[in-house]
Formats: sequence, structure tokens, C-alpha cells
Amino acid sequence: MASNPRNLTAEPAADGASGVGAPGAGTAGAGRSSSVSPAERPDGTAGPPRAASDGLTAAFAAPARVPLPDAAGPRDVPTRLIAHGCWYPSADPSGTRLAFICDRGGVPQLWTGPADGEPVRLLDDGPDPVREVSWSPDGRWIAYTTAPGGGEHTRVLCVRPDGSDRQILAGAEPGSSAHLGCWAHDGSAVTVTVAVPTGPPAPPAPPGADATAADGPSGTGTGGALGLSDGRLPDHWQGRAGETELLGPAPHTDRGPALPSPAVTVGTTPIGAPGGTLHATGFGDGLSAYLVDPDGVAAPVLIAAVKDAATLRVCDLSRDGTLALLRRGPRGRREAVVLRTADHVTTCVMPVADGDPWIGGFSPRADALRLRSNAHREFAVLLTAELGPEGEPLGWSTTAAREGSDLELLRYTRDGATAVLAWNVRGMSDVEILDTETSTNTDMETDGDVDANADADAPPEEGTGPASRHVSLPHEVVTRITDANSRLALALSGSRRRPGIWWLPDGATPVRTPWSSRDEDAVPPGRPPVRPVPLRPTARDGLPLNGWYYRAPGRAPGEPAPCVIHLHGGPEDQERPVLDPLYHEILGRGLDIFAPDVRGSSGYGRSFVDADLGRGRFAALDDVADCTAHAVLAGPADPSRLAVMGRSYGGYLTFASLVWHPDLFRTGVAVCGMSDLATFFEGTEPWLAQSAAHKYGHPERDRELLRELSPMSRIDALRAPVFAVHGEHDTNVPPRESEQFVRAARERGVPAELLTLREEGHDFLRADNRRLFRRAAADWLQRHLTG
Repeated sequence: MASNPRNLTAEPAADGASGVGAPGAGTAGAGRSSSVSPAERPDGTAGPPRAASDGLTAAFAAPARVPLPDAAGPRDVPTRLIAHGCWYPSADPSGTRLAFICDRGGVPQLWTGPADGEPVRLLDDGPDPVREVSWSPDGRWIAYTTAPGGGEHTRVLCVRPDGSDRQILAGAEPGSSAHLGCWAHDGSAVTVTVAVPTGPPAPPAPPGADATAADGPSGTGTGGALGLSDGRLPDHWQGRAGETELLGPAPHTDRGPALPSPAVTVGTTPIGAPGGTLHATGFGDGLSAYLVDPDGVAAPVLIAAVKDAATLRVCDLSRDGTLALLRRGPRGRREAVVLRTADHVTTCVMPVADGDPWIGGFSPRADALRLRSNAHREFAVLLTAELGPEGEPLGWSTTAAREGSDLELLRYTRDGATAVLAWNVRGMSDVEILDTETSTNTDMETDGDVDANADADAPPEEGTGPASRHVSLPHEVVTRITDANSRLALALSGSRRRPGIWWLPDGATPVRTPWSSRDEDAVPPGRPPVRPVPLRPTARDGLPLNGWYYRAPGRAPGEPAPCVIHLHGGPEDQERPVLDPLYHEILGRGLDIFAPDVRGSSGYGRSFVDADLGRGRFAALDDVADCTAHAVLAGPADPSRLAVMGRSYGGYLTFASLVWHPDLFRTGVAVCGMSDLATFFEGTEPWLAQSAAHKYGHPERDRELLRELSPMSRIDALRAPVFAVHGEHDTNVPPRESEQFVRAARERGVPAELLTLREEGHDFLRADNRRLFRRAAADWLQRHLTG
């Protein structure tokens, strides 16, 4: 989600090293020599390059390690929740143990345990929800992210597998947020991205004045301290930074020279641009990506920095330390960037797909790059580029593709010989294992080679593909794939079970880990989960739509039933057939649920995702009414007992549907939804504003469009009672959005209530709050649809 990290800074490594690279240099690959002279730990192992002689780094907001007391829990929790979820596995080097996230204690926490047995152990019993987990390749550390207070800002921590030496690596500074990247392949350092909010542009300095005097880590500047606006670092940083200089061919407001990432078009929507340069939106965070040594022997080493950014993540480092793979750009405009660490030249920029942030990586010898990309096409595929001796792509080819299906997860085994792919087939997962060292003639779609310097519109050539085999899944959706040495581990969700982790001892047959909850324990006994059925509505303009219908148990097949139209967030999310405790609660009240994918949802191609851009949002509002009509005509929904409900963007659609279609619904439940797009832009996180400007319109240039799209602009049309729910620490969609809609409804005599959940952000993560939310929402719906 970074706007444009062409402006990349780094400091020269000490002891004669020529640049910044991954620590622990190994055998150089593809003709490149290692760019780093690693420091040594007391035990003689390789560590990150040492800091400059004055002990300071050249970056802003350099992360500082903060030791924490041990917080490991008992070997197993005394009171074990039977119905719990386990997800986000990461394996140790031997593949015998997994670190994972589990909510058996009421909040997502960090656990570890053997893949094929018990007991499991809680490594951090703190109250802050855990978001991501990554076991180091050398097995000595487990890195993970937490959300303090349940809010949207995160920090990166590390802990030993036995629960000792717990510490904050990044994100401890007030107002900052940190995100986890990849490990160096020898495990000596982990990459983190630190976000520091940047304010509005400062007024121009008077002639002769020091334009940088107020900037810098201790000043009150607005991001000029990054040195990213005019192609150089601020003058007062030069002594601290040694020979550090701004790297990159041009400031991010310029288009920059062409790079081997040709402009492509799907329908009429451009994807990327020559050189891959994204235009600045004028707001965003300052982001810096670092290599951090968990042992604390060396200071953090800066890899890349950018201001006015949406996201920046280091997805992979080559094993010889000479190349870094970055993911940047707002939603809908993601890019993969290959950075040469010795001289910080950007050798490749290629559009990549939204969804899972782990977009791909380098081959073991760094002579190839593999990406999950939807460049040149509607659906994401596996692209492979042969890399030259300087990291430049020599040509692109399609290794695997499926007509009408997105590649949503990609994982290579550590030896690079096997690729594991998860395809999204109308919301359900299909896992395929490719032997990349065995090439055979196949019927899979293949593009052949695309010369990096050739015409972007040149027709593809036919070719061959690797041999493949499929994995039979016990449940519908795969959420993560991890390499467990010679085995694989999958995180699975389904319509009839809680999230759990399976491992593949034979590489083909998934086996449930004993600490994941059993299928029969997914819900309390007496009322099994409902398996949804697909519905295929058609919008009034002829666009095919999709959705899942859940029938409340105990009703005759043709009996009309009250129905809740539930709308997902995003807008780019997709409704998936997985067990949702909220749905289970609502269905238990005798209410059906229809959960459609209106235009703007993912899973159906780029044109469908982009069909709601700008004024296309009005058509998405029509889609809600068209899907509701289909639920009545093709399903058993009772037209006189309909409700609309949604979270995040779905909450916006709920507010909007109640005022655009005031006579269609009896009531609505809006969760963390936007009610006024102008006030939303004023209060949201800068990174989210980057993406939202692309989706909804720019808060300045498209002010009138945003006013027309805002539910508050039509509040006088509201007729139906509304129930709003919000997390008190939500900084993505601030609670003001719900508060102002409820206040305005009450002023007009419309019944309206607001539930504010304490210690929650945009996502509700604590078991007691989730229980309160779903029961309060189901009570409201039952009262207004059946009372």
C-alpha cells in the first residue's frame, strides 16, 4: 500500500561493506557478489551490518528494541475452550513444530505446539490480539505482530520458542505502527516496516531560510525530513548519515524513466504505468523498511523509505543479500519492486494482485522471480521471470493460470522445487502442488515468454508447464499455506467448522492437528451449522452477480422467511462459505441470510473489482436492491420482512441502502460503517485514505461526487430503524461515522441505537465483545423482523 518507494535510502555498512543487503551472505547467485560484510555475534554467526560509527542510522523512526518480561503461559490452558479457532501457522526449520494464532483463551494469542501431537504452549498471555506470526529460518526466534488495545496500530515483537527473551522490535514509539516482513534466509535478522504519520504539506520556506530546520526525528516537520521531496536528504542529516543519499531516479510525483513493467489494460482500466510509478494522492504515512537483529548486536539497517505511502512490505530477500522484493501501493494498484541492495537501483516493477501480501519471492539462486500477478489479464496467475546477473528481468512467462479463477495464495518450498497454489473458484479453494523441476505439456493456460523490452501488447506464445497434482480438502477455504520442511501445513476454514490447521505428512492428504478444534465441536450441540447454497442474481444492467444463501433450520423448503441481506467489507472482500458465529446466531433466531457479492468484490476478475469506481458506486447501491429482489423471487425470502446489515464498507452500504431504498427494508444494522465520505477522509488512517481515494474519489477533486455518495446527504429519506455498532479504537472508520448517523436519525424521529465496544478497533477480536455484538445484533433483527 505504499504510494511509490522509488525514493529509497540506505546507509553504507561499516567495515568496508559497499551497501545494505540481507545479513548472513551465502554463495552469490546468478553472477552477483554479496553486497554485505556481515557483523559477527559472540557465537560467530553472521549478523546484520554494523551501524555507522556514531551509532545512528540514516533513517527516520528507526525502531528500538524494548525488552519485556516473559509472558509464556502454562503448557495448556486450565480451562480450554472447546470451540476455538487456530490459524496463521508458521513452521520451525525441522517442520515438526508450528507457531500459530489461537483464540482458545478468548483473544487471538501466540501459541506453539507439535504438528502431530500435544501439548501446546501459550507464548504470550498478554491482552493484545496477535495478527501475524513468523518462525525464523534458524529456529531461534518467533516474530509476531500485536494490536495494542485492540486498535488498528500494530507493533512487531520477538520471543524465543520457549517463551523467553520477549521484546518489542518495532512500533513501541508513540504514534507509530509497525508491520512484519520476511526473515533473512539465515535467520539473523527480520525485516519490519515502521509507519510514522505525516501531516499536511508545510508552507514554503522563505528565501534563504533552512527549509529543513524544523524537520527530522525530533522536529515537527511533515515528512520533509525523509529527504524524499527534492532528491536529497536534509542538510542537517548529512553528518549523521555519512555517505547516505536519496536513491531512486526521480521524486515520486514524477513519472520516472521506463522500467521493465509495461503498461497493461484490462478492459478500459489501466494497470500500472510505464516505470510502475504511482501518482501521489497528497496524504499518507511515512514508511521505512528495516533489517532488525533480534539479538540486539547491531543497529537496525535501513532498506527503503518512502513518504505519502499506503503500504511498504519486504516480501523476500535473496540468499546472497543482493536483492530485495518489496510490495507497495494502495489497494487496486499494488506493485512488486525488485531493489538491488548494493547500489539501490530498482531493476523491476510489476503490477501484482490484491489479497495476500506475500506476493512471491526469489528462487534459491536468485536467478528467477516468481509473482502472484494479474498484470495483462483479469485474473491473478503465477508469473516467473528469469533474472539477469544484475537482477534485471530477462523475460516473463506464465507458469500457471486458470480461466476464470484467481491465484490467491502462493508458497514455494524452501528448496524452490515445489510450488503450492491455492485458486479461488467462486469463493471456494482448490489447492494445486506443482513440481517446478518437471516440465510437461499441459492444458493449462500459458503465456510463453514476454521480453522485458518488448511491446506490452505483444501476443503471448504457447509453451509448457510443470507437472501438478491436487490436494483433496476437507473444508472449503484455505487461508494460509506454510512450508514445514518436507511437509506442508494449511490453515482451513469451512461452513461447518472453526478455523483450524492441517498438515500433510504425505504431501497429499490433510491431517488435522490435534490441538485444532474438531468439526463436531464447532458450535454447541443441538443445532449444527448451516451449509449455504449459491445464488446467481443478475443486476439491472445485466452484470452477473453471486452470493450465498443460508436457510434458517426448521423451515419448510418453500415457506417464506424473514431475511437479512448481509454485505461484506472491502469493497474488495469476497463472501466465502465459512462458519461465521454471527450468522449462526442470526439463523438460530429463525432468520434467513443472503450474503451477496455486489460489484467491487474480488474473485470475479479485475473488471468486476473496478466496476464500482467513482460513479460506479451508484450501480453498486442498485446491486443491493437487485440482490434483495433475487432473494425474494428465486429464494424463500419474505418481501415484507427484510433487513440489511454489513460491516466496514458493508456498513456504508447499509447506511446508504436505508436512504437510497427507504421502503425496501424494515431495519438495518451498520457495523463500523462510513456515513459521510468527507468526514471519513478527515478522520481515517492515511494509508486507508490512499486506497479510498482511488475507490470512492479524491476528497478535494471529487468533493461533489463524495457528497452525492454519502448517506448523510440523504438522511431525510430514512424511514427504517437503525442499529449501529462501532469499536471505540477504530481509526480506519472513526466512531464519529456511526455517531453522526444515529444522532441525525433520532433528530428526525427514527428509532436508532449505537453500541460502542470497548477495547476494540475496526475488527472485533475479544470473545466477550464478539458475543455481546452478535447477540445484540440478532436481538435487534429478531425484534424488528418477527415482532
